[in-house]
Amino acid sequence: MNKRNRLTIYIIAGLILGIVAGYVANITLADPKAFAEYMGLITTLFLRLIKMIIAPLVFSTLVVGIAKMGDAKEVGRVGVKALGWFVIASFISLSLGLIMVNLFKPGLGMEKFLDPTAVNDLAKSSLSLKDFVTHLVPSSIVDGMAKNEILQIVVFSIFFGTAAAAVGQRANPMIEAIDGVAHVMLKVTGYVMNFAPIAVFAAVTAIIAKSGMQVLSTYGIFMAEFYFAIIVLWIVLTIAGFLFLGPRVFALLRILREPTILAFSTASSEAAFPKTLEGLERFGVKNRIAAFVLPVGYSFNLDGSMMYCTFATIFIAQAYGIEMSLGTQMTMMLVLMLTSKGMAGVPRASLVVIAATLDQFGIPAAGMVLLLGIDHFLDMARSATNVIGNGIATAVVAKWEGELSDPSKDPSTAPLT
Repeated sequence: MNKRNRLTIYIIAGLILGIVAGYVANITLADPKAFAEYMGLITTLFLRLIKMIIAPLVFSTLVVGIAKMGDAKEVGRVGVKALGWFVIASFISLSLGLIMVNLFKPGLGMEKFLDPTAVNDLAKSSLSLKDFVTHLVPSSIVDGMAKNEILQIVVFSIFFGTAAAAVGQRANPMIEAIDGVAHVMLKVTGYVMNFAPIAVFAAVTAIIAKSGMQVLSTYGIFMAEFYFAIIVLWIVLTIAGFLFLGPRVFALLRILREPTILAFSTASSEAAFPKTLEGLERFGVKNRIAAFVLPVGYSFNLDGSMMYCTFATIFIAQAYGIEMSLGTQMTMMLVLMLTSKGMAGVPRASLVVIAATLDQFGIPAAGMVLLLGIDHFLDMARSATNVIGNGIATAVVAKWEGELSDPSKDPSTAPLT
């Protein structure tokens, strides 16, 4: 058994043991919430270690990748292809969410759980055009890196890498040095990932200890329907990948298994970014494509989060007994198509987008209380889906560019180690 397979097994074991430990803590401890907070510190530490890696990793790999492209037109061509795929994937994700929520109607009968006095404290104003532009372009790259604003790092890295390519040979020593940084950061990633099983155990233990298994039974049907919708989305994304990658899409899914499980267990697709990048290179995606498309995808191609936006918004409308015509729902989908692109860098992004959408369509924002208690469990599915969606998108763009090779046939395509 190789090291990667062992880590996957350890993460799954941490997930299972976390459920058991959380349940025991919930039914035996006098103050399980305090216990959950202490366990949550372990997960917080792990996620901070991941965030420590992301800024230098994205910057170094993206700059080197763009500099090796050597042509601003090529960067633009790859970007257009990636954004084209992202728009189509966004439309599919949002549409599937609408179809599933109208099919299952999970909001019916949920009015008994509504609290008319509840106050929703999510910042609906954080999704304005002004704030999106603020997230898009950094006033200082140091500030962008300090806050882990991936989209800002991507924008700066594109300019930096393109300029380095334009300078030519005089920039080669600097590019080699930055390439060395990328290798070092991937090695650091390997060290940090050794703590993943412990972090997964702590994360699951904390949420079960705090919320108890009863939260799963209360919202069991809603969660089951949402997870079914997520599985359907996975199938659709796999079929789309198969159309362009052929049977190799299943090999890609096997490679993405570990980062997907990690994202699911920690409810953070960000935690899986380094492993996803490594897996794509192992699959045969050239580093310059993977390092460019994947970070952009993390900003514009959150398939699971987008499907959740339509699913959850209509769910709350159903709980209040608000009838929404097909035209209104389609308008809502178009609004979400735009506002969901501002999710990068916004805390509790999906909930903020949903809160803003509810306000625009006259649905009481207090209905958010129906989601807050189980949002962590829903976020687990969203995060895993985001990893799969971005992995397939990156591989397809690489195939379009002729930058996808078969590592088993070409040893020179081995990933950075």
